Amino acid sequence: MDDLGEAVGTAAEGGLIGRALASEQRKPGGEALLHGHFAEDTCLNCGTGLTGPHCHQCGQKAHLHRTIGAFLHDLLHGALHFDGKTWRTLPKLVAKPGELTRRYIEGERARFVSPMALFLFAVFLMFAVFQVIGLTPPTDIQTSDGVNASLGEVQENLAAERDSLRERVAQAPADSPQRTAAQRELAEVEQRLEAVAGTEELLVGGDGLATVSTSKTGWAWLDKGLEKWRTNPGLMLYKLQANSYKFSWLLIPLSVPFVWSLFAWRRGFKAYDHAIFVTYSLAFMSLLFIVLSVLGMAGAPNGIVLAAGVAIPPLHIYKHLRGTYGLSRFSALWRLSVLLIFISIVVTLFLQILLLLGAF
Repeated sequence: MDDLGEAVGTAAEGGLIGRALASEQRKPGGEALLHGHFAEDTCLNCGTGLTGPHCHQCGQKAHLHRTIGAFLHDLLHGALHFDGKTWRTLPKLVAKPGELTRRYIEGERARFVSPMALFLFAVFLMFAVFQVIGLTPPTDIQTSDGVNASLGEVQENLAAERDSLRERVAQAPADSPQRTAAQRELAEVEQRLEAVAGTEELLVGGDGLATVSTSKTGWAWLDKGLEKWRTNPGLMLYKLQANSYKFSWLLIPLSVPFVWSLFAWRRGFKAYDHAIFVTYSLAFMSLLFIVLSVLGMAGAPNGIVLAAGVAIPPLHIYKHLRGTYGLSRFSALWRLSVLLIFISIVVTLFLQILLLLGAF
């Protein structure tokens, strides 16, 4: 059912894209091309006379093209947002996040990539990079049931070998080398059988392999989810990772109320300001996590990667708070301390939502 939904969604998306491209190509006038570029005096979309770089009636660009080089440029721009905005936004996001957020809030929208576009791009890039470097959850996790089944097979094989050795011992002449060798092998097999039996008891007792509780909660929907996690944890971990990409945007509405509570008595700051702050901050953290993951896979010292992962986020949030809200050092520090606690709460809530979504 999910595959059918994705197929329908993909088909609809393709249809919309195709329709948009077709509408762009079937314009009136048959304007002459000069080295692959239109020499239009009127808008090819609505026919309005052009007086600037864009049509003042419909907003289409005044200068259009039909060259493969321009098409590749549009591909990079549309898929990866590689344009002037990106190179103005990323340095600000890294070095002066507060200035970037404040300028965007105050109306400088055309100069910078919007926070939501940057955040979604970072999530898309994270998914692609993690697939390339193989940073995915394991899918071959064996449940306690599977382990017990494997132990049962081992026990059966050892028991059969033990019975065979007992027959050899009984049939061999007394004090013969064959009898002595068979007795030695029999003792080893019996020791292995005892070890396997002890391991099985440990697992059944619950002190060994961690398992999902099989007790019933009384809620059918929750029991169904727990059963899925118990029987196929590898698949559920894969769904957990996939849902973390699909529903990463939930981090924004989860975070905004906590940030708002830090400035509830400051009337100059609205919920919109906090939403822009949160989204830019999440975009930076996503990009940072990508960079650190790639560095780790490339062989960078684990100590350096870990130290950067621990030190950079709070430093960035501190600078972001000061620049966005115009805070003093003390105000920024105490808000940072509280915000770090809020972040742990938000992450916990987000993981719980993902666990529920993965179970159904």
